[in-house]
Amino acid sequence: MKTLTTLLFLLISIISYGQQKKVCFSLDDLPVVNYGVKDSTYQKNIFNKIVSSLKTNKVPAIGFVNEKKLYNKKGVIQYQVNLLKNWSKNGLELGNHTFSHPDYNNLSLTSFTDNILKGEIITKGILKKQGKQLKYFRHPFLHVGNTEAKADSLNAFLNKHNYIVAPVTIDNEDYLFALAYKRANDKNDTALMKKIGQDYIAYMEKKIKFFEMQSNKLFGRSMNQILLLHSNLLNSDYMDSLIALYKVNNYAFVSMGEALKDEAYKTEVSVYGKWGISWIDRWALSAGKKGDFFKGDPLTPDYIKKLTK
Repeated sequence: MKTLTTLLFLLISIISYGQQKKVCFSLDDLPVVNYGVKDSTYQKNIFNKIVSSLKTNKVPAIGFVNEKKLYNKKGVIQYQVNLLKNWSKNGLELGNHTFSHPDYNNLSLTSFTDNILKGEIITKGILKKQGKQLKYFRHPFLHVGNTEAKADSLNAFLNKHNYIVAPVTIDNEDYLFALAYKRANDKNDTALMKKIGQDYIAYMEKKIKFFEMQSNKLFGRSMNQILLLHSNLLNSDYMDSLIALYKVNNYAFVSMGEALKDEAYKTEVSVYGKWGISWIDRWALSAGKKGDFFKGDPLTPDYIKKLTK
């Protein structure tokens, strides 16, 4: 009987493992979203805390760099470059998020692509010295081009320069929570910071459930998800909680390359606009889905919006 029980337990474990979902953690705006705080200690603490959480929890995340942050009027800011070196040395991937985070909807193809090339110089150098390559590109604001022609032109450029587009499926407004959190921190309002943090984690869990539901409605299954985050104070303080949240929801953490093996990412996008939205939403719109399909997307609390005005 004991042997049978043990075998049953192992069988259940194997089945559960086989059903485990996958997510890639991606962080935009590296090295740090500093909200104008130029203090090097402040920025290093945020960045290193994020790296420590990812490393301790064995999360193979990718960070997308805005290289403008690596310069000041005197030239290269070496400690910022060192942060990126440390990120990569800890087994985390780096991607290109353009030099200065411009909006492709408002620029010509030439101006935008020049910004991409300007934004890869230091990152490529860091990776080359470590025997690695720069592979992935993330669109600022998730704006891929507001017309098919504009999107196709950018895709042709990216293909020519050996970039792979890094989509987002679990989109969210972490940046609003982060700004509210930073302002509470400025006032040393620890009670408000705690409330924002707790509400942020609750909101992010609702986002998991929502985009799982959308994946199931669109594809009939749970797809490999790609989570959008930003490198900021809030996520440095709550990265462990976010990771724990995904573990509780039966997710394994994978690289961008592993996530993109899901056949869902081959789904055609045929509808374009000025929006910056989840790729699940793009695919749904391209499939002709309308209003009711998109209902239930969790909203950012009103008090967070008020704190960010």
